Amino acid sequence: MRISTSLFQQRSIDGILDQQAQVSKIQQQLATGRRILTPADDPAAAARLLDVRETFEQLSQFQRNADRATARLSQEETALAGVGDLLQRVRELAVQANNGAQNNENRVMMAKEVRQRLDEILGLANAQDASGEYLFAGFKGRTQPIIREGGNFTYQGDQGQRQIQISPSVQVADSDPGSEVFLAIREGNGTFVTEADPSNSGSGVIGPGSVSGTFVPGDYTLRFSQPQSSDSLTFEVLDSQNNVVTSGNFVSGGAITFGGAQVRVTGTPGDGDRFTIRSSAHQDMFTTVQRFIDALERPVSDTASQARFNNDMNRTLTDLDQALGKVSEIRAGVGARLNAIDSERQMNEDVSLQMAKLQSSLNDLDLAEAIGHLNQQLTALEAAQRTYVRLQGLSLFSLL
Repeated sequence: MRISTSLFQQRSIDGILDQQAQVSKIQQQLATGRRILTPADDPAAAARLLDVRETFEQLSQFQRNADRATARLSQEETALAGVGDLLQRVRELAVQANNGAQNNENRVMMAKEVRQRLDEILGLANAQDASGEYLFAGFKGRTQPIIREGGNFTYQGDQGQRQIQISPSVQVADSDPGSEVFLAIREGNGTFVTEADPSNSGSGVIGPGSVSGTFVPGDYTLRFSQPQSSDSLTFEVLDSQNNVVTSGNFVSGGAITFGGAQVRVTGTPGDGDRFTIRSSAHQDMFTTVQRFIDALERPVSDTASQARFNNDMNRTLTDLDQALGKVSEIRAGVGARLNAIDSERQMNEDVSLQMAKLQSSLNDLDLAEAIGHLNQQLTALEAAQRTYVRLQGLSLFSLL
């Protein structure tokens, strides 16, 4: 078979170019440290690498989500800690004010401090994160959650909780709505609340009471009377239909039990004095503190007004305890979520490490093997080039 000069030239050049391409590929592999430069190098491994990279992107997003959730929850925890400290200070002032040695001037001075503490609590309730969103507004992050108008407080947020995905199967709420933190607080002892009628004339002071069994929800009235023919004071408990639930002779500090509730009244109630025992509703902590301020600023001038003040202080202390309990409950939830985020973040890091090992096994280049292969290819390329140079100079004319 005859081989033309042009065909010989083309095949020789093609062979050299193939050798150069192999050398270039190995040099690229050495430069990048990767075995697979295109999917054609190893289609099966390239497909697995796509899955690994997708997993890496998901894990990176989960870690960014975890960081954002941690930042907001940490800010919330700081705000709640501040609210708890302020409420504790207000409670200390309530205990101090309930001391009979205090006078009107002292109580007015206390009211000024309590008012300042209320402003601080309100400021923390309207705290914002680094992006300017309110922490306690629910889904309405750009709406100020708590508005004060005189002595009234209004919540403008909603009950939403934004859920953030921190792993393929775990979501966490990055905040708590203000309606749950500041408004959803049970009055009194959490089951029922005791209140003195403002028109009472005696020195009777009612405590917060306790549950002595299964409380029968309802509105009850504890009424005192003194028969004209007797020096003893009697009481009767009426339900909302004015039916007598229980009655008896009054003993200061003695237990009065009815409908699963037990209350005690100290001092000497006046004839016709009344106290209300009703099922607990919700009262926001701002109103609790505001009522404390109102009680401090109301002058005490006689036995009846002193008793009214003591009743207000008992109610204030009970409501503050409920508010402090709520803050502790929310803080515990925030702490649990922060712990969950830390745990999931660690798991994500472990999975990332496993994916990195898998990616390395699929795509990392064996440097020693690649360098040896490169030397072989360079030798072959050099041989092909030398052979081409020698053969292209041969012709029949050189033999004549």
